Amino acid sequence: MEQGLEIKRAESLAQRLLQHPHLQSRIEVLLDVVENADGDVLKADQAEERVIEELRQIGQQALQAWAQRKLSRVTSQSEKREDLSRKEKKTLLAYQIRKDRSRRTNLSLQK
Repeated sequence: MEQGLEIKRAESLAQRLLQHPHLQSRIEVLLDVVENADGDVLKADQAEERVIEELRQIGQQALQAWAQRKLSRVTSQSEKREDLSRKEKKTLLAYQIRKDRSRRTNLSLQK
């Protein structure tokens, strides 16, 4: 019974990683370090350094993916709400009034 549960969890993990190929590639690199696939890690200090670097990059990519998904979700929820309107960046009034932007003049002196 436990073995069946482990197989389902492994399949679920594999499916989820397919949805995030950038994380999947980082996990594969981490496993290569653990297995010493290149055979170039001779000391524990080297292995530790490489594992820490890979974990840092995995964390960075995971947070970036989370932020993108969150932004997408919030944007779609906001667009569905009728009581919200999209705000656009407004131009500064001074830029519209001043004809010659290269000269610095007081707005009150212009005609």
